[in-house]
Amino acid sequence: MKTTLLTLIAALAIHGSVHAETIGCVTTSWKLIGANHKICVEAFADPKIAGVTCHVSQARTGGISGALGVAQDPSQFSLACRQTGPIKLPATMPKDEEVFSENTSLLFKETRVMRLWDESNNTLVYLAISRKLIDGAPANSISTVPVMPWGR
Repeated sequence: MKTTLLTLIAALAIHGSVHAETIGCVTTSWKLIGANHKICVEAFADPKIAGVTCHVSQARTGGISGALGVAQDPSQFSLACRQTGPIKLPATMPKDEEVFSENTSLLFKETRVMRLWDESNNTLVYLAISRKLIDGAPANSISTVPVMPWGR
């Protein structure tokens, strides 16, 4: 049992291969003891589509549990993706693919960003969802990036 739990924790820790750059955090509620509650903004590039950058803002729980890294962050986030350079699509586009994943609790909760391909409208659709491994959560946010020529 102990080995299974450690394996699960290790798998969850390395699950998201795309690393986000923290842009900054804003305190939303001051805590007397421990870290403050805050909203943090992170940026990540789509790992397979050059020319697309996404920004995700997420609530971070403070207090003692937040300072120790064991708090469960709420399913509150927002997503914005934009064309930031020439978009180069791969020869074959999967209908949907995970592009980012970040744990929001010690064990079973994560924020995922999926890329969907809307071929008929030539648009990349990015969908952020909050998931628990035990039961799904309906929290979500969407952003679209039309594939257009890039010129300055």
